[in-house]
Amino acid sequence: MNTQAMARLAVLAAGALLAAAPAGAQARDPRIGLSAGWSDAGQAIRNLRLVSHSDRPQGFVNPAEMGDFGFANSDLAFSGNHVFQGNFNGFQVWDVSNPARPRLRSSLVCSGGQGDVSVMGNLLFMSVEETRGRVDCGTGGVQGASSADRFRGVRIFDISNLDRPRQVAAVQTCRGSHTHTLVTDPDDRQNVYVYVQGTSGVRPATELAGCSGATPQQDTATSYFRIEVIRVPLARPQDARIVNAPRIFADAQTGNIAGLWPGGRHGEGTQQTATTNQCHDITVYPEIGLAAGACAGNGILLDIRDAANPVRIDEVTDPNFAYWHSATFNNAGSTVLFTDEWGGGTQPRCRDSDKPEWGADAIFTLNNRELRQVGYYKLPAPQTAQENCVAHNGSLIPVPGRDLMVQAWYQGGMSIFDFTDPAHPVEVAFFDRGPMNAQQAVLGGFWSAYWYNGRIYGSEIGRGLDVFELVPSEYLSQNEIDAAKLVRMREFNPQLQERWTWPAHFSVAKAYVDQLARNGGMPATRTMRLQRDVAAAERARGAARRTALTRIATELDGEAAGARDPEKVRALAGVLRELAR
Repeated sequence: MNTQAMARLAVLAAGALLAAAPAGAQARDPRIGLSAGWSDAGQAIRNLRLVSHSDRPQGFVNPAEMGDFGFANSDLAFSGNHVFQGNFNGFQVWDVSNPARPRLRSSLVCSGGQGDVSVMGNLLFMSVEETRGRVDCGTGGVQGASSADRFRGVRIFDISNLDRPRQVAAVQTCRGSHTHTLVTDPDDRQNVYVYVQGTSGVRPATELAGCSGATPQQDTATSYFRIEVIRVPLARPQDARIVNAPRIFADAQTGNIAGLWPGGRHGEGTQQTATTNQCHDITVYPEIGLAAGACAGNGILLDIRDAANPVRIDEVTDPNFAYWHSATFNNAGSTVLFTDEWGGGTQPRCRDSDKPEWGADAIFTLNNRELRQVGYYKLPAPQTAQENCVAHNGSLIPVPGRDLMVQAWYQGGMSIFDFTDPAHPVEVAFFDRGPMNAQQAVLGGFWSAYWYNGRIYGSEIGRGLDVFELVPSEYLSQNEIDAAKLVRMREFNPQLQERWTWPAHFSVAKAYVDQLARNGGMPATRTMRLQRDVAAAERARGAARRTALTRIATELDGEAAGARDPEKVRALAGVLRELAR
């Protein structure tokens, strides 16, 4: 990247971060100076309500060492009234029918880390990468450098009986599975595909045939510089197998499989960025045929219209990124947010002394299948040297007309921010606890935080499971919260994004009116009249309601072109017209 481009990125970072943290915000921020503790740490919360907290159950915690990575909670998946919580020692199934009192429905001890989970129908998928993982799910570990007992890859469980999950397949891979992504193909309803992201060392060929830890110069069949694609027949998951190992980092002109960022610094004062020989996370959006890959030294864009054969169509670098970690599309598919896991998730990277554009989110617009960087977002409250903190996993919150995201920051807590204007993201709400230990760094904090069917669920590495609700504020109205709750999902795997749609409902219409009032999209006198007119139409019935709604929509059609926010005015008119049918 040339000097001029780097200077432009610095300007983008300064503008975005100043927008996120107004002058003097740090002095007022209640997250600063929270007391330490495992179960009794100080807490700070704004524009959220903590509904419940559930401790880690027996078998998923080491009481002698609360920060023991071997028992760390990891990622979440959702189905019906159940939350599936991964752990380095297996997984837990929580019944959240009553979110104020989550109930541990079942759990399975099956060690091997990292334990990331996904669900589809009666199947649960779990990532395994550590050398202690056993084919039989045993806890005794595996001896020796090469063993037929060792398992590293993706486990598949039948969860038709939630009280007795049963392993039905285990697909071995050369580098294990740090994370994985379920991929659906609209033209192939009989199968689901799994993209496997392996980030650890290569196992010996004596343990799994075909594995090679050599460099591309030594062996063009190296197990680096690729992902694996598993095809899982939904009717016969036991037949799951690897069907492709695409070289998505190859140079299109030369064919060199190590065709992207070679590792190292981008120049003076930049990050030491990892070599692009792996992906950490791939987020897919099948409805638009695209995936965003966070791939060590690059962010990449993939065409996934043929799910078994992903093809890279764009790639980007950032001199402020150390390790491209995860990605999220906005609902329109016009913006992509990438995270940087500077420090690997175990280091304090949110201190006053840390550059605000390092360990942050980089926000890109997406146009004609090309990525263009426009801004950054980082947690605006500095954390202590005892708190591992960096950008981590999150998801969208389905407020119509806005791009809102909830995101985990390890011991930085969780932050909710608006990136509707991707160049100027703004924090909307937060929750944070003090450090696990006041004297030394102890691993903890939120691994992930996701919105699911009206609530936010946080997987807390060392403490358990948290459930939150949004509360109205100057940044978010009750109408907007109500509209978000209209979006219901049967299942949710955060790395498999589905397009959200909203039913014709007065909460959606009133949410748009609130947004026009907040952002000055129409004159204040006009939005006040709109609020009165829409409320009156809601009270009316039958033909009177239809007549009122049609009249308001027709007026808005005529006003849209002259409005400051014409897109939102047209969206409001469209909702009102649907309500009039």
